[in-house]
Amino acid sequence: MKTVSMLGIGLMGLPMAARLLDAGFTVRVWNRTAEKCVPLVDKGAYACSDLNEAARSDILITMLANGQVVKEVVERLVAENQLTEGKIVIDMSSTSLDEVKEISELVLSAGASFIDAPVSGGVKGAEEGTLAIMAGSHTANHFNAVEDVLRAMGRPVRVGDVGAGQVSKLANQAIVGGTIGIVSEAILLLERAGVNSDAFRDALRGGFADSSILQLHSKRMSERSFVPGGKVTTQLKDERNILDAAKSFGITLPITQSIYNRYELLANDLDKGALDHSALFLELLAQNGLD
Repeated sequence: MKTVSMLGIGLMGLPMAARLLDAGFTVRVWNRTAEKCVPLVDKGAYACSDLNEAARSDILITMLANGQVVKEVVERLVAENQLTEGKIVIDMSSTSLDEVKEISELVLSAGASFIDAPVSGGVKGAEEGTLAIMAGSHTANHFNAVEDVLRAMGRPVRVGDVGAGQVSKLANQAIVGGTIGIVSEAILLLERAGVNSDAFRDALRGGFADSSILQLHSKRMSERSFVPGGKVTTQLKDERNILDAAKSFGITLPITQSIYNRYELLANDLDKGALDHSALFLELLAQNGLD
């Protein structure tokens, strides 16, 4: 059985590591705040005191705050000669396209293999092992070598070469951000008209306009309950990365630009960055003088 290290035990890393343990893998865990590893140790994981100890595994998964942090961790491992031939690094964080290329080059220069495999599905998907996993690898063989590990956490699909995973995730997040924006408008319209939003969700269930975002996030909006699954700050980072990627390809994305501007206002001017990304509804209320 392969040994796997999870680097980053946050909202997503913790349940993802738990799924690996449930699947029978030997799991090492590392986090800058070591206390976050305790629940996984109780389930049978090995807590690592430093990155070198974590690097003993066959497969190293990074699930960190952003691409800069991933790069810093990889640089430390390369400097300590820990990413030797035969090891595979899988970055499952939300990382910009430029950062993915830099991280991949670092890993390959040390002799190891690299896969970018960002995810969609939030904390709920991580807990249930139903994440959509979009993987980019230099060869199909690299993906095949880790498919069983990825499958323990969700539904992995190889979408192309290294970098394709992150572009697919950016496209996914463009859909997520835009859908949250239009669902928030629909809920506000319903509220002002006095229509029961629960009945509305039930009426649309299974129809062409139905979606997980409609069913889950519109309920959060109606209840004004924004306990974070995916944070506003994370969505803002993703929207910025989408725009940066679009610029590199010489295209403009006007809807994404509008959604980015709204999330930036929500995070900075309204100081709601720690809330769930469905809290974009609060920015809409503020626009309408209803906050």
